[in-house]
Amino acid sequence: MMSDLTFSSSTRPQGAPPVPCGTWPSRVTAALVAGKTLSLSEVSADGNAVFWLERRPVEKGRSVLMRWTEQGGATEALPASFDVATRVHEYGGGAYAARAGRLAFSDKQTGAVWLVPQAGAQPVRITQGQDLRYADLQFDRRATTVLAVREDHRASGEAKAALVALKLPSGSAPAEEVVLYSGPDFLSSPSVSPDGARMAWVEWQHPDMPWDATRLCLADVERDAEGRITALRNRRVLAGAEQRESVLEPRWTEDGHLLSISDRSGCWTVWTVQQTEGSAVLVSCTMPEGEIGQPAWVFGQRSYQPLPEGGCLVLAVRDGRTACLHQPEHGQATAFMAHADQCPVPLADGRFAWLEVPGDALPAVVVGSGAQGVEQVLQRAAKLDLAPADIARAETIRFPVPGQEGVAGHALFYPPANSRASVPEGTLPPMIVQVHGGPTARAQEGFSFKVQWWTSRGFAVLDVNYGGSTGFGRAWRERLNGAWGVVDVADCIAACQHMVATGRVDPKRLAIRGSSAGGMTVLVALAESDLFAAGVSLYGVTDLRALAQETHKFEARYLDGLIGPWPEAEAIYLARSPLSVAHKIKAAVLLLQGSDDKVVPPGQAHAMARALEEAGSPCTLHEFPGEGHGFRQEGTIRKALEEELAFYGRVFGF
Repeated sequence: MMSDLTFSSSTRPQGAPPVPCGTWPSRVTAALVAGKTLSLSEVSADGNAVFWLERRPVEKGRSVLMRWTEQGGATEALPASFDVATRVHEYGGGAYAARAGRLAFSDKQTGAVWLVPQAGAQPVRITQGQDLRYADLQFDRRATTVLAVREDHRASGEAKAALVALKLPSGSAPAEEVVLYSGPDFLSSPSVSPDGARMAWVEWQHPDMPWDATRLCLADVERDAEGRITALRNRRVLAGAEQRESVLEPRWTEDGHLLSISDRSGCWTVWTVQQTEGSAVLVSCTMPEGEIGQPAWVFGQRSYQPLPEGGCLVLAVRDGRTACLHQPEHGQATAFMAHADQCPVPLADGRFAWLEVPGDALPAVVVGSGAQGVEQVLQRAAKLDLAPADIARAETIRFPVPGQEGVAGHALFYPPANSRASVPEGTLPPMIVQVHGGPTARAQEGFSFKVQWWTSRGFAVLDVNYGGSTGFGRAWRERLNGAWGVVDVADCIAACQHMVATGRVDPKRLAIRGSSAGGMTVLVALAESDLFAAGVSLYGVTDLRALAQETHKFEARYLDGLIGPWPEAEAIYLARSPLSVAHKIKAAVLLLQGSDDKVVPPGQAHAMARALEEAGSPCTLHEFPGEGHGFRQEGTIRKALEEELAFYGRVFGF
């Protein structure tokens, strides 16, 4: 619903003294955010053992594989020398797999796949590594073969993708690596049927991205005398050959039915693949309203989970918020008591494990059930001593979309929140407009320090799901086609104008911030509108022509859809680049950049800083050594937060 409330004294914490916004005493400290908070991800299960990854800023962003059992509690599954991550597509994902007591994982330092043959054993290196990278690791059900997507960087030019089988040795020898299939530009999601006879996967070609058009494929599996996978034969395309659709996440039910996500109906949802001789038909499952699926920026995502007794768990996005639902084979969906960003995974004892991401608490790896919700917390991202009044909660905002009568945009609004301070009478809080990266991504409502750091200090935050964002169907996603730097900018400006019109924020103290693709939107918005007094771009795109020529394979043709084919549309690339409109920016700008960024190289930030300096616009550039695309080290995160807060203090006068 449209929000048109005013920020009045009745919304302030009872008894909290008035304190100038921006200077509120906050329990959300830089030390807490930068050093003591773990980044939790990739929860999985093997029997009743639960695994997850936790990235530790105090260890320079090392990703640690954790293992929990009822008897042993939570322990590190690997020696401290390993960093469990992969650089396939640069964004990685699917960096480990666990089955039948065995572990396979990709080590970031060596690039190799390692095997732990049984619990407590030392890891054994089973691939070469170096210029070969592996992601989407999965054990065959017999646990004698590891399937993976391999990215081969040994030759010049673009890396080559392949589905490979790592035939596991009985001793400490390297695995025998077999290329099962290659040819397409991109491959993902190998999934073997319960009887081991068939394998499904997803593939796509330049210039499409996986949210544009993919193909669902199936092939028969051949094995050797030991039951290890040796080859695929009789490949056929089940979906995506005759129409453009985004097909993702193939999975098998226990009784051998193949499921997959497709957006052929207008939004991503789960379909059953009915196979007949010589053909296959997608038959839509009975699924609740909302979008079930997410953009495949990383490997190993799980938007739905088939259940052993039939039916599925699904994550459905409704009006920008995620609901976890149990969809039985027959009947209506019911709520599964979880706030999750990936579907819960079943344990052998009938319970589930998942990453709980509520709106009012830090993420935690938990075990529980659909009826009871969280029953046991295995690991928290951090200890957080916050009163309920210290936490800003998301409000769903709908705002008029420019030039589209009757169409409403999507955003999440967070008012300032602090039990020890309130907005002084007669004033309104400053607001920071957040622009998510991607741009094919989504602002989500789970508790996040990128919001609470600001709201706990007296800022309001508006997180905008501009045209191009996911979770709202294909048509909303395709609003950005050919219009990046136009639609996203207009939507962010319109959302900000709407909040000003409701009387909830100070129109003279507005800022806009964003990272990566969001950084480009920030800089163009500063040039197109005088609404904002300040803007912060974190490793943001400033030169679209350079991005088209310099970026990595996964995004090498991304801009063809967002802007136009390169180099034929070079004039549009030039016109839309922040560098071309730097002379129009009058607001203060802060640029934060990693020196080792391979996605948006640091030269882009340097060029923008020079352009703003030549235009006479106030600009500060801080480059952090050793950081890539996204900050991971404790010192960097702390310094970036403190520097950005001080920047707003100078601009807004606190």
